[in-house]
Parts: sequence; structure tokens; C-alpha cells
Amino acid sequence: MRKVKLHKLVIGRRGLLYSLGLCMLILGMGGLGFWALEPQAETLSDGLWLAFTTAATVGYGDIVPSTHASRTFSVVVVLMGLAVLSLVTASVAAMLVEVEEREVEGELMREIHALRLEVRHLRGEVRAQPAATGQEKADTPRGAPAGPLSASGNVVPDDQGIRPR
Repeated sequence: MRKVKLHKLVIGRRGLLYSLGLCMLILGMGGLGFWALEPQAETLSDGLWLAFTTAATVGYGDIVPSTHASRTFSVVVVLMGLAVLSLVTASVAAMLVEVEEREVEGELMREIHALRLEVRHLRGEVRAQPAATGQEKADTPRGAPAGPLSASGNVVPDDQGIRPR
């Protein structure tokens, strides 16, 4: 159980790292592509800035794609940027949800343990009660309940056929 939690945590963090790495790769490739295709992007930093503003769909307008090739490339960067940035957002959200999920799982496990203890205690009480003999059953008036009554007035079934696991 402990190994599974640790494994989930490592995968969650690793997934975020992979997503961020992929994001950096796409922005880097986009920066190089804009630097090569866009005449207004005179430096690599201009190409990276254009790739970031395009991928994030911000579009400040200080540098805009002006050639057909750079506009076509910007469509690819926007589509890839939306996919990767949403992947990063989803990874962060999954890590946050995982923390809450672990807390709920812990509460459920404590409740299950308490219920098992209660069932074990009730089985012991049922076994400790003396079994009704045939004479006691014969002495029971007609129409009276055939076994002990619960607090709600229902007949409590006996322990026959029930075996602990």
C-alpha cells in the first residue's frame, strides 16, 4: 500500500516534469522556427518571445507573423501550445486532487477498520448467548417472536450458518 502511494506520487511529479519539458521543447523549437521564418524576429530571443505569445494565445502585437510561412507556422505553434499548456495545467490539477484523495482514502480505511472491530465484537456477543433448546421453543406462546428482539422490535436472526472469515 505504501509503495503504491509512493509510486503515484513519483508518476504525478514525473508527469509534471515531462509536461514542462515538452512545453520547453515546443517553445524552443517554435522560437527557432520563428527566428528562421519571421523577418521581424531579428534575434533568437525575439523568436522565443513570439513563440511564447503565440503558444499562450496572448498576442501582444509587438511582433506579429508577417509572411505566409510564419503565419502557417504560428498555427502549428498555437495548436501545439494549447495542447501542451493544457497538459501542464492538468498535471498540476491532478497532483492537487491526489493529495485530497489520499486524505479521503485514509478516512475510509479507518472507518472500515472500526466497522470490522464492531462486527467482530457483535459476533462474540451472539456466540456468547445461550442457544435456545427445543423445550424453550415449545414453551413460546403462539404468535410470539421466535428469537430475541432488537431495539426496533424486529427478530434478531441467530448465528447459524454464519462463519467468520
